[in-house]
Amino acid sequence: MGTSVTISDATEHDAEQILKLQYLCYQDEAALYGDYTLAPLTQTLDDLRTELGRGRVLVARLNEEVVGSVRGTVDEDGTASLVNLIVHPRMQRHGLGGRLLAAIEGRLAEDLEARRYRLFTGHRSQGNLRLYRKYGYAQVRTEEVSRRLSLVWLEKEATPRAYVTSA
Repeated sequence: MGTSVTISDATEHDAEQILKLQYLCYQDEAALYGDYTLAPLTQTLDDLRTELGRGRVLVARLNEEVVGSVRGTVDEDGTASLVNLIVHPRMQRHGLGGRLLAAIEGRLAEDLEARRYRLFTGHRSQGNLRLYRKYGYAQVRTEEVSRRLSLVWLEKEATPRAYVTSA
């Protein structure tokens, strides 16, 4: 491509691009589970703008285009909740998801003193599960949401290595 993807904090000006990318990225998940009412597909722009003010939201950019994003918050006991890790379909399978994951972990550890990380994905989302396990996450529980969907919750402890960001 000739141009590097950079990772940085999202701004309010990124909200519309993030929302459009989120909608695109969750189409496959919706089809996999036969459910087009997944929260990322029904989130409004106003809700996303509100979310930008909480925790950390990172974006991956190729020039001016947002091609990836991830969000995270940290609660009072130091547990970081990571959500909505998305990568544009044309950019997948090139390590960008892992870069975003490492970057949000580092940012949350440095800025908000995260001591552990928690995330979830659907039980049929094998690519997501593979990525999370590759980055040290272990399954801690499964929660049945419906006959079609169970959420797999994964966690890992923050380590000195997790404090180093790739952004």
